[in-house]
Amino acid sequence: MKDSNKPTSKVRKFNYELELAKLHTELVHLQEWVKTQGLKVVIVFEGRDASGKGGTIKRFTEPLNPRVCKVVALGVPTEKEKTQWYFQRYTQYLPAAGEIVLFDRSWYNRAGVEKVMGFCTDEEYNEFLRSCPEFERMLVRSGIILLKYWFSVSDAEQERRFKNRISNPLKHWKFSPMDLESRSRWLEYSKAKDTMFAHTDTKQVPWFVVNSDNKKKARLNCISHVLSQIPYKRMKIDPIELPELPDYKSYVRPPMDYQTFIPEKY
Repeated sequence: MKDSNKPTSKVRKFNYELELAKLHTELVHLQEWVKTQGLKVVIVFEGRDASGKGGTIKRFTEPLNPRVCKVVALGVPTEKEKTQWYFQRYTQYLPAAGEIVLFDRSWYNRAGVEKVMGFCTDEEYNEFLRSCPEFERMLVRSGIILLKYWFSVSDAEQERRFKNRISNPLKHWKFSPMDLESRSRWLEYSKAKDTMFAHTDTKQVPWFVVNSDNKKKARLNCISHVLSQIPYKRMKIDPIELPELPDYKSYVRPPMDYQTFIPEKY
């Protein structure tokens, strides 16, 4: 006999959309508060492959103005960048007053993939562990609100998502040779993450861990937590009145045949 008290997938989806809509409304108020108060916000998203970072970032930015809320997702460093001070590559993307910057992976690449895959020397890695906490304290002292989130996913759920990516042509782009190599170095990544936390989970800039086995819950929980970490006030939205169109009857526009319209296939 079917349990009548068990929520259906349709109900769960409806509740998710409803809660997300509520959070989106609050994010818009947060955005306006950041703009008017000249705040500078940095949010770092880290975690294992397929842990749900990208989906959360997408839902976070969905209702916001891209001129205010910007996403930074850097690729492989150039030869010039490899010779720079390590943090220099990231400081150029830090926010000005009234901006929110989301890092889809960040300077913590050195503590994770670079360490495990041998893309940096032991000396460079150890220097990062020493200097990163001070670098982040400098950001906070400069007036930046810095939040760091680690998305934690179980081995079984990660494997399920990997298999889904393999079988879904729309998600093949999410897979890289690095992802395949990472699976064979699971233990090394776990050790690197634990060491990273031991050095950089500080009182001034702590790590917040997001349980992301359920993607939808992870998105809601992360956005809700961000809202709780940045004190803001709901902004009064002034009513908007559309002005009347000016008199344009005296202007004769060119025939529409002069323009090239795309085919209306739908």
